[in-house]
Amino acid sequence: MKRAFRSTVASVVERLDGFRVEIDTERERADVVLHRPPLNIVRMPERDQLRLVFEELDRDAEVRIVVLRAEGEHFSSGGEIPGFLERSPEHVSELARNVAAPERCRKPVVAAIRGYCFGVAFELCLACDFRVVSETAVVGLPEQRIGMIPGSGGSIRLLHMIGIARTKDMVMRSRRLAGPEALDWGIATACVADGELECATDALVDELRGFSPLAQRAAKDVLNTAQHTTLQAGIEIEGNAYGRLRSSADFREGVASFVEKRRPAFTGE
Repeated sequence: MKRAFRSTVASVVERLDGFRVEIDTERERADVVLHRPPLNIVRMPERDQLRLVFEELDRDAEVRIVVLRAEGEHFSSGGEIPGFLERSPEHVSELARNVAAPERCRKPVVAAIRGYCFGVAFELCLACDFRVVSETAVVGLPEQRIGMIPGSGGSIRLLHMIGIARTKDMVMRSRRLAGPEALDWGIATACVADGELECATDALVDELRGFSPLAQRAAKDVLNTAQHTTLQAGIEIEGNAYGRLRSSADFREGVASFVEKRRPAFTGE
């Protein structure tokens, strides 16, 4: 029996579950904002929607930078725990693909974190390129407390980021880190006073917008790929990307602006 092709994408994002998307075309910025008060718990449908939204923002020519943030005093206390028992083992084992959406996005993704940031919420932030935390931030992977382990890439990203000893300390003890300690351990990019989180995030976004979008995409792709290879293979990946950028209009503009001592006007070409 034949039937017409049907897509479920439109229906999935028709009504966003627990978050909204704000786009500022003047600043070439999109904000993905968690807002399920008071703790911004991440439900199962929200995970699917977040992946689709990041994929759509990746295709949006008017968006240069994506910011992941939340309303209220806490980023998120994590996932909706009973939801795991309602899904099949096969579905749960694939949740990491949704959480990896910020990492797959070719554009820079900044996570702005205050208050609690646990479980899947922390895993989402670990998949971002930059993490700006406030002094009130508390991050962690508490899954051991319910007889489970992180299942969306959190422990493995931490392993690559901070090493096996500290990752075991966080994962096997469900240890929580305050904002300043997250910075000291190399998890956060910056730690600022709570009232300065938005300004610090804005400043980072504006700084990133000043670079070539083509070079930013290349750098993100090279680093994400090379971290899983040998040193020699990584150098090869870097060299190939460098060679491709040599013929770009942005590189020519960068050289010209350097010689002429002016600010470059990058176009992403």
